Amino acid sequence: MLTEFFAAAVDFTTLPVRPEAFTIPAFSLAGSEWGPFALRWYSLAYIIGIAGAWFLMTRMIRQPGAPLSQKQLDDYITWATLGVIGGGRLGYVLFYNPEKYMADPMEILRLWDGGMSFHGGCFGVVAACFLHGWFSKYSGLRLLDLVATVTPLGLGLGRLANFVNGELWGRPTGTDWGIIFPDAGPEPRHPSQLYEAGLEGGVLFVVLTLLFWFTPARLRPGVLSGVFGIGYGLSRYIIENYREPDRQLGILDSGLTMGQTLTLPIIAIGLLLLVLALIRKPVAA
Repeated sequence: MLTEFFAAAVDFTTLPVRPEAFTIPAFSLAGSEWGPFALRWYSLAYIIGIAGAWFLMTRMIRQPGAPLSQKQLDDYITWATLGVIGGGRLGYVLFYNPEKYMADPMEILRLWDGGMSFHGGCFGVVAACFLHGWFSKYSGLRLLDLVATVTPLGLGLGRLANFVNGELWGRPTGTDWGIIFPDAGPEPRHPSQLYEAGLEGGVLFVVLTLLFWFTPARLRPGVLSGVFGIGYGLSRYIIENYREPDRQLGILDSGLTMGQTLTLPIIAIGLLLLVLALIRKPVAA
């Protein structure tokens, strides 16, 4: 099966994947018709990602020298959820499709129609870390280290959901191998969603988890955040070479995609955080 998969193009519509995780059929209640209701894998990725992050961070803050309490973490999750959704949506509107949404601002609220930006969501989460830390009197940077360690879980799930949706496909492979996505033309294309899920999700999650649990990195504020910024940035920059640029933007005048352009500051900030963290003295456990 695997040999056949890599030997020739695969029609996406023949794969056993669908955007809906499950559907509740239409039904009658109190004299009214309801449904059908569908729960999509993309929505489920957000739910599992946020719940999984809370679950993992709950165990992480049990370690000596944790920067915040369980109650503070529980409060922060609400802030983070708003940061992810609000920042992700506004980032997409501002960076990827401003003309469309300025023509009809109410479209911004139609989250169910898709259109989220990781870079915007990243800014929203970072802002939530520092604002919540400031209001609750603890280190926002140390919270950001915890968040950075678990973020690849949500990233990986989100990219898998992109693949299941048949969206954000890759560039043509130029060979007989690849996946033929609906609405993407007849050329076999790179499954760049899976590349991103593997690097930004799987590999980065393993690296950061090992650093947190088996090294003193958690006691050096900024190390985990810095490694995340560098790791995510490099992964995204590389994979953008295999991912089809957004149709409304294409390749920018700089020769880069918008994804690569927005990723460069993340790499730079990650390097800065890592250098400063290694210069400063570690906190007490």
